[in-house]
Amino acid sequence: MPKVCLITGASAGIGLAAALELRRAGHLVYGAARRVSKMDELRAAGGHALAMDARSESDLDRVVRTVLDEQGRIDVLVNNAGTVLHGAAEDVPLDAARDQFQVNLFAPARLVQLVLPAMREQRSGRIVNVSSIGGVISLPLGAWYYASKHALEAYSDTLRMEVRPFGIEVVIVQPGIIKTEFEDRTAAQLREYSGRGAYREMAEKMASQSETGLADGTDPAVVAQTVRQAVEADPPRTRYAVGLHAEQLLELNRTLPDRDFDELVTRSIR
Repeated sequence: MPKVCLITGASAGIGLAAALELRRAGHLVYGAARRVSKMDELRAAGGHALAMDARSESDLDRVVRTVLDEQGRIDVLVNNAGTVLHGAAEDVPLDAARDQFQVNLFAPARLVQLVLPAMREQRSGRIVNVSSIGGVISLPLGAWYYASKHALEAYSDTLRMEVRPFGIEVVIVQPGIIKTEFEDRTAAQLREYSGRGAYREMAEKMASQSETGLADGTDPAVVAQTVRQAVEADPPRTRYAVGLHAEQLLELNRTLPDRDFDELVTRSIR
């Protein structure tokens, strides 16, 4: 049976690929993003494009209200919109860190609050939070990004236990290294925040790697197929790791002592 799906961050990368994948599967899809002009492909596929800035609570409210007014229900919320922030923990301004949490944690949480009353009333629903393997592991020079994704995972775990009695499932998708524009500003951020201070050598090595490191990443379409699986499976798994190095890094993190894992992931930037 077709589901009414709302997907954020649907103008590019994983979000657009997932929106198109769900349309191909016959679902009714609303994509939300700041760059509405980049969702022409979704419109051409029969989807709906809505303007939304994750930093604007009025935008979040308007988007959910639009879907409910037009369809009378929301079956699936895919919280995919996110940003990334790189730089040494000592260097990154706290205002930038707060913005990271606004987009990666508080906006998804507010959308959850907005869709839950309708989902509870219909006694069904699915919330898919797109996290990252960085929601479990942490790497250097990305403290605030990893902190935001760790927080999203903890939030999702609690939410899953709270809403399941109402017939609502909560699923976490954990992409690994994916070929998208998501990391396009990594090198610039590293050099801006940490390119001149105590962490400059580490920052420059990571910046140089980031400029070539996504060439062998996984295509977003593969993650989109996993999102579809998370939407359609009955019952779904609570977590889906997908993409280059995702399972391997998560397994190493589970099995290696902390200091051994630290040594492994920092070796190339020391």
